[in-house]
Amino acid sequence: TVDSAVHAILDGAFYYFIKPPDYEKLKSILSRAVEQSHLKKELEYLRKKLPLENNRYRMCGITPEMIRIFQTIEAIRDSESSTLICGETGTGKELIAKTLHYSSIRRDRPFIAVNCAAIPRELMESELFGYEKGAFTGALSRRIGRFEEAAGGTIFLDEIGELELSLQAKLLRVLEEREVERLGSNKKIKVDFRLLTSTNRDLKKEVRNGQFREDLYYRINVVQINVPPLRERKDDIPLLVAEFLKEFCSRENKVADLSDEALKVCLNYDWPGNIRQLRNVVERAVVLTKKNSISIRDLPEEFSHYRKQQSRTAKIRSLKDFEMQHITNVLKECQGNKSKTAKILGISRKALYKRFKEFQIS
Repeated sequence: TVDSAVHAILDGAFYYFIKPPDYEKLKSILSRAVEQSHLKKELEYLRKKLPLENNRYRMCGITPEMIRIFQTIEAIRDSESSTLICGETGTGKELIAKTLHYSSIRRDRPFIAVNCAAIPRELMESELFGYEKGAFTGALSRRIGRFEEAAGGTIFLDEIGELELSLQAKLLRVLEEREVERLGSNKKIKVDFRLLTSTNRDLKKEVRNGQFREDLYYRINVVQINVPPLRERKDDIPLLVAEFLKEFCSRENKVADLSDEALKVCLNYDWPGNIRQLRNVVERAVVLTKKNSISIRDLPEEFSHYRKQQSRTAKIRSLKDFEMQHITNVLKECQGNKSKTAKILGISRKALYKRFKEFQIS
């Protein structure tokens, strides 16, 4: 029965099948179970190695793709090498950049983010490099650029593929010489910074088409981090939903959970807007719901197709079941040590005991 299956999962089972089992699927699940066991140990190790002072920049995920990203962050966090973060819009590229900065030796220095897609092309040069008084009409006083603002810290050029070729050449020179010239001046100013960039484009293709400089591409792409779209890491959705519920329920002074049906719809949706869209959907649901359980009716209209199909989808565990299993697994990993369990989960002992009581974990 489903009830006995849930109890089995709480006791540490990885998955359950409805009889008769699909043996091909069984082989696949066994392989995933072994892999996830290794990944859980690796994830806890990496979380301990990446203690961030600002919890806003803590990333979450249990999928192999996210574990690889955590491993890369751990490996390069104190590196001076330029890093290119690639992924679709809304996948969390800026969060990765902030995680890199706030876990690095430069964490106490500025993190300067520049959205290259949002600044008009004619203003981009002065935005990056600054200008002197009288450099152009309207330049009534001196202004330092973003590279100077980042002194000793990190500059993050978001959507670097938006830069026009002439500015790419000037940027390349700054990266090679570590010097900038403000508009209206020929004086070179030394700058100390770590460069992080991101793109949602295929820059290799743009290099072949002459739309992006090859020499700049290799300069910014010493290390590359590829961020998967949310549709390719759906096992992370319950964790992300839990994080967003916690954030918005606290802000709105509400108590709300996601119903089983609503979670099923979320897991079957393709999320073209990725994590940003998921976050917005959870925020909207928390704000609008008048109940303690967010139902399918609290989801936006674009989910209507999945509402109709949800009756045909396989049964899955609820968000609370997922949290219960996660707490139970961590408690087992810590051999019953509640202080260690609370620390790994990122909650107080008081909050942990509250969860024990709620989920009837002995």
